[in-house]
Amino acid sequence: MLNLILKGGPVMYPLLVCSLISLTITIERVIFWSTESRRMDRKLLDEVFVEIEKGFYDKAIALGNKSKDYMIKIVCYALTHHKSSRINMLEMAAEDEIDRMKRGMAIMDTIITMAPLLGILGTVTGIIVSFDFLGKAGVEDPKAVTGGIAQALITTATGLSIALATIIPYNYFVVKLERAARNIEKCTTSFEIYHQEGRDEDQS
Repeated sequence: MLNLILKGGPVMYPLLVCSLISLTITIERVIFWSTESRRMDRKLLDEVFVEIEKGFYDKAIALGNKSKDYMIKIVCYALTHHKSSRINMLEMAAEDEIDRMKRGMAIMDTIITMAPLLGILGTVTGIIVSFDFLGKAGVEDPKAVTGGIAQALITTATGLSIALATIIPYNYFVVKLERAARNIEKCTTSFEIYHQEGRDEDQS
């Protein structure tokens, strides 16, 4: 591996950094989504909404505090605020959760775009080195240009490999994020409905 990096030239070092960052974010996001999946509790969420519908907000908060489900956390955060600002707080909490789920995604997207470009840069510099050697050694010594050609091929292959290895988990995380966003949207809609019914219950 070290020999491959040395043969690839200086562009291999930023490519190596890209691969390490991509691997780190992938592992962190896999752990994150696995943890979030285990924390989901639809049954408890339904129980919280039942209490909200009845207007028993303190009881709903007490139930919700038992869970780390991101949807229940959003609902409980909204309930802890004044009646007039609960919907606004709900939207703010939902946006915070979405931002938390997006963490690292922009960096992965950048790596997917940047790694092949770095590979092309390595190709260009490798060809420049090859022509430089060719100009000095002449056609009688073709071995003089092989180092530059090897550098060009290695960096191109490395850049494409990093992009391909990153785009697979990236698309998986995008699907998970979109699904979570739909769940949050349904949750916020349900909260608005049950909250309004709870307020009507209090007024009656």
